[in-house]
Amino acid sequence: MSQPLSAHKVGLSVGGFLGLFHLAWSFLVALGFAQALLDMVFNMHMIRPAFMVMPFSWIYSLALVVLTSIFGYVVGYVFSMVWNWVHMS
Repeated sequence: MSQPLSAHKVGLSVGGFLGLFHLAWSFLVALGFAQALLDMVFNMHMIRPAFMVMPFSWIYSLALVVLTSIFGYVVGYVFSMVWNWVHMS
C-alpha cells in the first residue's frame, strides 16, 4: 500500500503551478506579446481569433494570479483527499 498524498503539498503544487502560469501570462500582456500568442494558438486550431487582449492592469493581474492560485490550491487539496479516500484499503 502506498503512502497517502499530502493534501496541503498537492494543493500548494497545483496552486503554485496555476499561479506561475498566470503570472507568465500577465508578463506577456505587460510586454505586449499576449495578443500575438493568442492569435497564433487560435490559428493553429483553425479558429478565427475572436478575442482581444486588454491593456495591462496591475489590479487585474494581481487578482488573476491570486485567485487562480487559491483555486488551484483548493482543486489540488480536494483531488488529494479524493485520491486518498479511493486508495484506502
